[in-house]
Amino acid sequence: MRKRVVVTGLGCVSPVGNNVKDTWSALLAGKSGAAPITAFDASGHKTKFAAEVKGFDPVALFGTREARKMDRFTQFATAAALEALEQSGLKIDDSIRDRVGILIGSGIGGVITTIEQYEVMKERGPERVSPFLIPMMISDSAAGNLAIRVGARGPNMSLATACASGTNGVGEAAEMIRRGAADVMIAGASEAAIHPLTMAGMNVMTALSTRNDDPERASRPFDKDREGFLMGEGSAILILESLEHAQARGATILCEFSGYGTSDDAHHISAPAENGAGAAISMSLALQNAGLGVADIQYINAHGTSTQLNDKSETAAIKTVFGEQAYKLAVSSTKSMTGHLLGASGALEAMISTLAICDQIIPPTINYETPDPVCDLDYVPNQPRKANITNVMSNSFGFGGHNATLIVSRYQ
Repeated sequence: MRKRVVVTGLGCVSPVGNNVKDTWSALLAGKSGAAPITAFDASGHKTKFAAEVKGFDPVALFGTREARKMDRFTQFATAAALEALEQSGLKIDDSIRDRVGILIGSGIGGVITTIEQYEVMKERGPERVSPFLIPMMISDSAAGNLAIRVGARGPNMSLATACASGTNGVGEAAEMIRRGAADVMIAGASEAAIHPLTMAGMNVMTALSTRNDDPERASRPFDKDREGFLMGEGSAILILESLEHAQARGATILCEFSGYGTSDDAHHISAPAENGAGAAISMSLALQNAGLGVADIQYINAHGTSTQLNDKSETAAIKTVFGEQAYKLAVSSTKSMTGHLLGASGALEAMISTLAICDQIIPPTINYETPDPVCDLDYVPNQPRKANITNVMSNSFGFGGHNATLIVSRYQ
């Protein structure tokens, strides 16, 4: 029999708050993290705004010596993980360290360090490149650095499935516990890719909103007038434990991790299948994995990027899986507020799904003003909603056709 997995700790750094409490409060207040870009001069860019993390001071958190050895995505992941560990009350000592693993995904990894050091080499020569370049740029550096910091010697890895990385990361970590490879997994994802080159790349793909005159209203998932996503950054980490381990140490259990499914569209490198066929497979597999039926889900935290094709495709997939039950579901996209954290989005949304169960409240889709006939579900427009929530589904879909779905449930 597979082990039951529970969530005992949460941590995050997001565009609307640098910890869980502030992030959750902002989401329930319908606050947008969008603002003009401060990381660089974006005046020459088509999109001049993003959902940046604000007021994050890595030197204050880690000291100058350690902070300068970490790319921004690793800094975010470390801060989020330390918060999650503190909330969980988990003490990693010699009695458990070999059974504590880490899986932190990232769609892009240390892209800012990579580009900055390339510029150093061009301007000052190869001998002036930082000796920390390689360990800072590789996408597994967040997981590796955290293991050193907390002394966790169990399974340790990163994975990259574009914008599904966070959901795949949490799902695969849970599967490790289920099969007995670890008792505890520190799981999630991190991303820090707001840079002139990445913004330019997204713009030439016409992926980003260009609503420069009103950034806070730019991300409008499922709205008829949506025209691109809001670039975000940040990290979220969940502490997953086998039920037996959590009970033995008297941990507070926030929710149960109950289902996971993953698939691929096998369709196009960046565009989802219009009928949502691959996404529907992922959702169906998660329900099957959880042993649940369509009537058991009350809320879906949607991938909901605010692009024309994605929102249409996801709506079609939900209808395929849930049939008429789709119209009885609450579906919201918190990307309307946080922006799209790329590889970290699914981890943040898994955290949000957990909080929705804890507080029995559904965060809204803000900026929803004009209904789209092809997106005709209940998207919880503009205001949070109290609800009786037992099971929450969370979707993530990424370039390459990657699809991943989680289900978290009220612990009983």
